[in-house]
Amino acid sequence: MSLSRKGSATIHDDHETTIHSDDGSGDFRAIDPHTGVKRGLKTRHLSMMALAGIIGPGLLVGSGGALHSGGPASLLIGFGVIGLIAFSIMQSLGELTTLYPSGGAFTDLGDRFIDKAFGVAVGWNYLIIWVCVLANEYNVISSVMVYWSDKVPLWVYFLIFWFAFLGFQLLGVETFGEAEFWLALLKLIGLVAYFIFSIIYVSGGVKGADAIGFKYWHHPGAFANGFRGVASVFVFCSTFYAGVESVAVAATETKNPGVAVPQSIRQVFIRIVFVYMGCAFFFGLTCPSNAPELVGGASRALKSPMTIALQNAGWANGVHLINAFIFVTCLSAVNSSIYIGSRTILYMAQDGKAPKFLGWTNRRGVPVYAIIFTNACGALSMMNVSTGASKAYGYIVNLSGVSTFLVWGAISLIHIRFRAAWKAQGHSPEELPFKSLWYPWNAWFGLITNVFLAFVQGWSTLAPFNAGNFVDAYILLPLFPVIYLAYKFTFKTRLWRPHEVDLQVGRRRDYDEAKKVERRADGRPLPWWRTIFSSL
Repeated sequence: MSLSRKGSATIHDDHETTIHSDDGSGDFRAIDPHTGVKRGLKTRHLSMMALAGIIGPGLLVGSGGALHSGGPASLLIGFGVIGLIAFSIMQSLGELTTLYPSGGAFTDLGDRFIDKAFGVAVGWNYLIIWVCVLANEYNVISSVMVYWSDKVPLWVYFLIFWFAFLGFQLLGVETFGEAEFWLALLKLIGLVAYFIFSIIYVSGGVKGADAIGFKYWHHPGAFANGFRGVASVFVFCSTFYAGVESVAVAATETKNPGVAVPQSIRQVFIRIVFVYMGCAFFFGLTCPSNAPELVGGASRALKSPMTIALQNAGWANGVHLINAFIFVTCLSAVNSSIYIGSRTILYMAQDGKAPKFLGWTNRRGVPVYAIIFTNACGALSMMNVSTGASKAYGYIVNLSGVSTFLVWGAISLIHIRFRAAWKAQGHSPEELPFKSLWYPWNAWFGLITNVFLAFVQGWSTLAPFNAGNFVDAYILLPLFPVIYLAYKFTFKTRLWRPHEVDLQVGRRRDYDEAKKVERRADGRPLPWWRTIFSSL
């Protein structure tokens, strides 16, 4: 027997409307009938969000913490391993989200394929990730302003940016998408420029600076703290990669998810190779891992490896250029974090997983209360007033790292459960509009590695034992089962069997009618390597 799922209630404009649109009649509307949000994102917006949207201080500044903890070799290993896991997760998410482009993304799919209690646990853990990411971005953008002028207190800078970002988010999703497109483009141009500078610098092409080659791989060394350093790098890297899955959250507000979502999913491969591996290589090449200004170093200040590299090359004023670049990335990253966090809590509220008032949207499809709530969580960044920006950054990263592994592992599990239901109800993988590469090995790889890393990421706190750092690394690990079990026993939810899962509700006709399956001229599917590069 199949579960019957009705259209969800959307609250907006001071009245409640329940819309039953299982026939797909609302699939072409500008305002999504189930959630009340506006379908204003274009394909190019979503593509650029997937490619560079969440690149910000986490990568440009936080990678200094990973470099300090593990050294340049550990940085490459960490980015490479987490990159493989991220690719696995995006393959699973691509298959799921292309078929079911729901606003609730994997939280809604957790309800559908596993258990509503599971979806609740995933949703709150995902919100925690973005609260932490947002706080760190406010931390960095305020610290940049203090560097330029310390006459204004840090908390005043925070309040100025808080109200500015709030006002911008309330303009609507179309404004957000357009701003993200151009800011993301600037970020990519800036990274290319730094990569070119790095090649010239290490080759001795900078006037007055010696050719350093791989000097910092020998002194202070490729590995800063052995395996302990490698393990600690995983936490930082998971936070930098957080956001690759955000295209799933934006699917409901996309005009043509059938084209935009698969293309954006595939472009994550470029992001992994060019952005993350490129930064890992060039940061380790141009900046020593023992620089005191790095995150976790001796200084209370917070500097990017890029800043330190330019100063070491003899360009003292280069710090202002890099800070300006970091400032631009902060504008984009804070913007993206508020967007993703607010949509996550919006869809949870509309599904009874969060306070109901957070599910309200106005006539223009803007989730006002969800945006205010998410932005308010950015006040967590104010801990840097007492601890210093560097220590505050490290604390918040540790909090979010374990949640990232848990959410990614949950996505892999949801994918495995979906395929079990798909097979049990007589469907073939060939019917899927986007077929995940190397299933089931890819999905099981994602599940096992994420669970493993969730437990291993705080290993460095055990010997010698540091109670504070241990709590910081593992305090969120039991939160997932606590939320799951509390909701399950309170609301008496149960695990769905494969033949009970409803595989039809949630598919959008505007996708199905524009579907294009990539094949050879003779009708056979494209090989896996062509699938990866088909949208480049």
